[in-house]
Amino acid sequence: MPISRIAIGNLREATKPDALKAALAEFISMICFVFPAEGCVLLFSKLIISIDQTAITIAIAITHGFALFVAVTVAINISGGHVSPAVTFGALVGGHITFVRSILYWIAQLLGSVAAIYLLKFATNGLEVSAYPPASPWHAVLYEIILSFLLVYTYYATAFDPKRGNMGIIAPIAIGLICSANLLSGGTTFSAAMNPAMSFCQAVISGTWTDHWVYWLGTFGGAAIAASIYQTIFIGQNTDDQLPITNH
Repeated sequence: MPISRIAIGNLREATKPDALKAALAEFISMICFVFPAEGCVLLFSKLIISIDQTAITIAIAITHGFALFVAVTVAINISGGHVSPAVTFGALVGGHITFVRSILYWIAQLLGSVAAIYLLKFATNGLEVSAYPPASPWHAVLYEIILSFLLVYTYYATAFDPKRGNMGIIAPIAIGLICSANLLSGGTTFSAAMNPAMSFCQAVISGTWTDHWVYWLGTFGGAAIAASIYQTIFIGQNTDDQLPITNH
């Protein structure tokens, strides 16, 4: 079972150059993702308010997909291109990363998202970024579970599976496309983020923490389900190889 594959690692791992470089790559990739993605939301919510809601939803979905594609691409050869605490948790459940390195990633991802959101506020001369608490928390949890499952499952199929072959640029493209598709399916309507770091930076800068737990419970739950299914059924115990981001 995937839970038996979880590796704790050791504290010395947190000081190794490759682990620190990977954490830095996650920090930078979060900025690459959050700044344009949240900038698009800010543009339509604060500056351009006369456009049809459908057009806004499409624009936000496309921007998030493009931004995630770039963010994954620039980091995938260094850190695995997680760009989300939920993806890191999914990799941890499947045994593709140690718990110690996961902590480094989570810190880097949260700091990167906060840095991006404050940089965006400064660049826009103080435009206020808002958090978007869900109208129905438990429906939002279910939606986060489903969308995060699809996202992390795509990561496993294109980036984590040792049988994937040389996917090249296909993995980041597929990951960006599923992000856009998820948002177009209603993610923006139900305040789904698929990325707790995105929700975290919005809560930090706005001071709105209402039902913030939704974005951690839902995304981590979906990630764990996707990791358990793909790792157990499609990768198995004997066909797994050691990823560059793993220290067992």
